[in-house]
Amino acid sequence: MFNDLTSPMAMLATRRSGKPRDMIAPGPDSTQLASIVSLALRVPDHGKLAPWRFVVVPAHRRDAFAGVLRNAYLATRPEAKRLEIEAIDQFAHQAPALVVVLSSPRTESHIPAWEQELSAGAACMQLLNAATAYGFVGGWLTGWAAFDDRVRDAFGARHERIAGFVFLGSPSKPLEERPRPTVDAVLSIWGE
Repeated sequence: MFNDLTSPMAMLATRRSGKPRDMIAPGPDSTQLASIVSLALRVPDHGKLAPWRFVVVPAHRRDAFAGVLRNAYLATRPEAKRLEIEAIDQFAHQAPALVVVLSSPRTESHIPAWEQELSAGAACMQLLNAATAYGFVGGWLTGWAAFDDRVRDAFGARHERIAGFVFLGSPSKPLEERPRPTVDAVLSIWGE
């Protein structure tokens, strides 16, 4: 369908999430990361509220991030086994770059919180698109940590929620396409 692989349409048609555990260096440098985030700011935003924030966890802070995750996990699962703890440490250290995206709704606004949360999700997706445009691969993860108040408190305020952990880097192997629904399976015409 899209023969020119350098075109924006081909980029979108072939964009693929990568597994953060399979990402290697190089990842985006600080200038590229700032540009990637600036592109994420271009998502739909009813009311111009900017109901999201981005927190970079640099390489030298990954051990501290692992500690936050470990403490939060053990607070609710004190019987956790060694392999569970190792998985948490691995999560914190995967991929060269990590951006924590926070949904930060403006509670004083008349814009529904749901619209603001959707905008935060769109910001996560735009991070992935921008990373792809730069030649990197991205993976947007949530999991238990995104829903744990202790983890959220390390990055944001009580009214905020973690929309996702967006990992960025280079693929260590070619990305495989996954099955996707056909357009006919998900597109309908109202009233027919």
